Amino acid sequence: MSEELPEFLVQGEQARLFPVLSTTSKEGRTTSIVLACMAKVDEFGASLLSNLGQRVGVRTKIDTYTEVVCANRSSEQKDRPDGLIVMRTGSREWRALVEAKVGSTDLDADQIEKYRQLAKENEIDCVISISNQFATTPANHPVPEVNKSRSKIPVFHWSWMHILTEADLLLSRNSVSDSDQRTLLNELRRFLTHESAGVKGFDRMPKEWSELNKLVSSGGVIAVKSTDAQAVITAWHQETRDLSLILSRMTETYVSERLPRKHISDGNLRSKDELNTLKEMHQLQAELDVPDAAAPIKVVADISRRSVDVGMVLRAPEDKVSVKARVNWVLRQIKTDRLDDLYLRLMWPGKSEPTQHLVSDLKANPDSAAEGKDQLSPHSFFVFRSKQLGARFAQQVNFIVDLEEMVPAYYRDVGANLSAWQKRAPRIKEERSTADDVTTEAISEDAQNYDT
Repeated sequence: MSEELPEFLVQGEQARLFPVLSTTSKEGRTTSIVLACMAKVDEFGASLLSNLGQRVGVRTKIDTYTEVVCANRSSEQKDRPDGLIVMRTGSREWRALVEAKVGSTDLDADQIEKYRQLAKENEIDCVISISNQFATTPANHPVPEVNKSRSKIPVFHWSWMHILTEADLLLSRNSVSDSDQRTLLNELRRFLTHESAGVKGFDRMPKEWSELNKLVSSGGVIAVKSTDAQAVITAWHQETRDLSLILSRMTETYVSERLPRKHISDGNLRSKDELNTLKEMHQLQAELDVPDAAAPIKVVADISRRSVDVGMVLRAPEDKVSVKARVNWVLRQIKTDRLDDLYLRLMWPGKSEPTQHLVSDLKANPDSAAEGKDQLSPHSFFVFRSKQLGARFAQQVNFIVDLEEMVPAYYRDVGANLSAWQKRAPRIKEERSTADDVTTEAISEDAQNYDT
């Protein structure tokens, strides 16, 4: 790493693997170690920066600094960014200020806005925030005020668990080529999992969760501009992102949230639409995309029922006609012996209402699925586990505990064994088994003998 500071800095310390800081400075120590590993472990730095749209090539050099003071700053600007990342590829240079919080300390929108101004004054490309708050994508900031700002300086966000997950996946998939760098990244993984680093997952819903449950259970109406509902939606986004990271580490692959394109580009629209769903249906919904799985994992938290449903939707096999044959096709894929609370919902064509059965009942009598559905065949199935949580549903901590047990368990026991139906590849027809059978002369003869 270069000893020379960038020209726009009047003060700064190269990010150290072993920072000499006060034992009370968790924030500075954790930030310095992570930034140093970004510069020292090639694949780690490339992986994190690729999430921000930055391509790191073989000629790219990453330098990282802590405790930086920029040359151009207003007299009232007393705050110092926690870090700086400088990426150079040939003559091109990309820069990012870093603001970090650890433990239960949340990011401050006003402080981030000051760093945006500082970045603008020093021709720095963006601001990156790091905390225990979660963002669906780095561009969708967990602090709503940051997204609403008119500043043209972009702000990206990484959760500490996202950083830990990136390190864990690189190691578990053996994606770091240099042995010394692998050892270094493993030490980072070990450090981030220690309580002294101040890194944690999402572990509780806000106090508004309990209040919203009381409102719904008493028959109340969720107001369009309910601050309680908005707080719950924001927390739900944090939890579903944490769930995707948990599944990523468990499957050793990148699990993401499946969102409509309009919601990926506009976090405020996503919150608005999900607030309408919460208001009208009293539900929180999410879909998690596991690579190569038969379908996304659908998660529904229903406040009215105080229950959580976790399942996958499968298209029915079109090469099977009878209801029994289609149902058996699904049942054969369900390998688990844990059939309690496991259901199969059948979706029928036209205006025919869906029907639902316990999987254990259908395994005993698959013919029962066709009752009352004469001449119809289901076009799709929802294979799901539904669990009534009772009083635990409205509790801030226990709701998260149960959810984070249910979702991975469903995928392990059921979802990972499901396969999507696909049409068979077309076969060569017996009467056209050679090239001579499809010459112009042969087709002309077929046309002459064609009987309408």
